[in-house]
Amino acid sequence: MLSHVLAATDRVLPAVERRPRLALVLLCLALWLPGFFSIPPSDRDEARFAQATRQMLETGDHVRIRYQEEERNKKPVGIHWLQASTVRVAEVLHLGWRGDIWPYRAPSLLGALLAVLATFHWGRGLVGRRAAWLGAAMLGSTLLLTVEVHIAKTDAALLASVAAAMGLFGACYLRPAAFTPKDAAAFWLILGVSILLKGPIGPMVALLAGVTLAIADKGATWWRALRPAWGVPLMLAVALPWLVAIGIATEGRFFSQAVGGDMLAKVGAGEEKHWGPPGYYLLSFAIAAFPSAWVVLAALPGAWRDRLNPSTRFLLAWVVPSWLLFEAVQTKLPHYVLPMFPALMLLGAAWALDPLRRMPPAWLRWLGLAAVAGVAAGLALLALALPWRLVVNLLWGGPVALLGAAALVWLVLQLRARGAWAGAVLAGCVLAAPVYLGVLEGVLPGLRPIWVSERLAATLHRAAPGLEPARFGVTGYSEPSLVFAVGTAINLLGNGPDTAQFLAGGPGRVVAVANRAEPGFQQEMTRLGLAAREIGMVTGINYTRGRFLTLQLYRVAETAAR
Repeated sequence: MLSHVLAATDRVLPAVERRPRLALVLLCLALWLPGFFSIPPSDRDEARFAQATRQMLETGDHVRIRYQEEERNKKPVGIHWLQASTVRVAEVLHLGWRGDIWPYRAPSLLGALLAVLATFHWGRGLVGRRAAWLGAAMLGSTLLLTVEVHIAKTDAALLASVAAAMGLFGACYLRPAAFTPKDAAAFWLILGVSILLKGPIGPMVALLAGVTLAIADKGATWWRALRPAWGVPLMLAVALPWLVAIGIATEGRFFSQAVGGDMLAKVGAGEEKHWGPPGYYLLSFAIAAFPSAWVVLAALPGAWRDRLNPSTRFLLAWVVPSWLLFEAVQTKLPHYVLPMFPALMLLGAAWALDPLRRMPPAWLRWLGLAAVAGVAAGLALLALALPWRLVVNLLWGGPVALLGAAALVWLVLQLRARGAWAGAVLAGCVLAAPVYLGVLEGVLPGLRPIWVSERLAATLHRAAPGLEPARFGVTGYSEPSLVFAVGTAINLLGNGPDTAQFLAGGPGRVVAVANRAEPGFQQEMTRLGLAAREIGMVTGINYTRGRFLTLQLYRVAETAAR
């Protein structure tokens, strides 16, 4: 059997040379589409981004970013424009509506796909055609990018801009004489788009790489080929119109809050409890880059020894300074280092396909293999244990994930033991698909207790069909996914007495009261001389806070109302 697998993997890489982009697209769709439509909106970032975009569509204000009545002066507007565009297209084609989450995720999927294709397109000039294809496949199969595809926020789209801009930068660095003004314009325009997506991150990666190369090369003969004299103004021209408009619309609050309240807070402290020690990203890489982290780790010692090679030097300059900067920042989240993943995957793929590769230390090889086995086992065990813990049942995704993980680990170990490094890498990329299928489609959507907002909105619709969001209030549970599920005008109330006052404040109103707020709510209702009639109940887990909760839906009892 293994001999057949070896023969098949030997045929795959030459075969994809005929349709490399189509092969990458099909692989990525197999990896990413499970769960894309079926996983409900997640808290808190995804639901906040989607709700802010929904309000743009509702109000027609495409300058200011708002979450209900609150200004969202943290990130630029680019991702909201992309999401608004995909939602409008879905509605025009009658494929979905603005209450569905998947149209808001579409820019993440398209951005990830563009990042994979850009890695292949420009990676060919850095590591060769086959290694570029394998590196792009490795990027597409990473657990981190797969997760980002399923979240309607900025990072997958940012990755596309960084991969394309750095690909152009690499072409300029290796062949400055062939770098045309059109190429330079594309480089600066893409960086301008990246500013609209996530501020300075895209230009920062390019700048740090450029400074590193200039120091290492003791000069920068490629600098003029980038045409910075008109390129930098072109980059700024992409973002300036909105920056000026948002500055006027918010009277400067966007800049003070985005820079002082968001960016600098992350640099100086672990914002929102997302603190991590130095080395956090290195330790988490084995999980984030599953199933290909093992080959990247094996390739790094050889890449450092080969740093005088221009292509390798450029890829290292892309990774090292930005990685060290993110390690120095106090706030740490796994996706912060995602813009460096294309370079890391290209380094790993080039090493796997190099017949003259030098082996890393034995401990590093074993560490990488332990990582791929550990993460595969962890995903499979979670797919089995979570349903049993939360719904006291075994969902079909658990066995699928277990079988996929076992096949992945066995085949990677067997092919690696026979020295078929590229085959082992490719096998990991392909067999990640059933693992992700089991977890993302077969398990997560079925974990009903964690999808409180979706179930509460459905219960409300059954109990009070046609109720306007402005006539619904909730206390003890204020997650953004509930705002997205019910509607912008929903009332998020502070405590039980406030909820009773709201319920008594007008006819036809409905409230949802969490168990912790129940005593105060009932006391205030008694004081007001009203009786509350229960019309529904939802129990579940607020996973952002790690709490079990019960939400009771009430109306004013008819006898009390009369």
